[in-house]
Amino acid sequence: MLEIRNLHARIVDDGTEIIRGLNLTVKAGEVAAIMGPNGSGKSTLSYILAGREDYEVTEGDILYNGQSILEMDPAERATSGIFLAFQYPMEIPGVATMEFLKVAMNEQRKARGEEPLKIPEFLKRVKEAAASLSMDMNMLKRPLNVGFSGGEKKRAEILQMKLLEPKLCVLDETDSGLDIDALKIVSDGVNALRAPDRAFLVITHYQRLLEHIVPDSVHVLYKGQVIKSGDKSLALELESNGYAGVIGQAA
Repeated sequence: MLEIRNLHARIVDDGTEIIRGLNLTVKAGEVAAIMGPNGSGKSTLSYILAGREDYEVTEGDILYNGQSILEMDPAERATSGIFLAFQYPMEIPGVATMEFLKVAMNEQRKARGEEPLKIPEFLKRVKEAAASLSMDMNMLKRPLNVGFSGGEKKRAEILQMKLLEPKLCVLDETDSGLDIDALKIVSDGVNALRAPDRAFLVITHYQRLLEHIVPDSVHVLYKGQVIKSGDKSLALELESNGYAGVIGQAA
């Protein structure tokens, strides 16, 4: 589903190269975890997949279902089925969460040639998804992420993911700022979406998230490259021993 070939990318403003020859393949139905020390390029990779203009791809390619996405803008990537859950979701004053959800869902349906959802069906879907994440419907009447706690912001993003049903879900440190209860609710929401035709790229610092969202593969990112890959036991090894040994082997 996702194939990254010899990817090189830099920050547009100052030309700093962050991704330096990254190769990665994620199959349909797979949950792939990306781990690595600070500054290794994990969040940058998620931004590049989503199409943020702050970064420029200088070499290589990103294939999604066999098609290069490099010329696609963020909206095109989103309607094609790529979803990014941010580490720090943005606050959008003046835009009610419910209205945001309605517009997002109907824009996606429009791109697929489907009719927009009527209000009763839209509300039914939102209520069911919100209940599964233990979300108060009153929260959805507030401006998007404004005044939300860290846990509420993450639940709101997982709610978006459940409603939009993307095929490639990129989670950028979704566990950041979550207490144990919120982590379990968010993880349960992700696990409920696991499917043979959907893939996840889970970016995290810590093993604790991977105790709840068990990965099929784990990849260590360092200085913009994948330096080691393995199964879920690799995450346990990193939790016990840190990154120094893996980085030393790759040097």
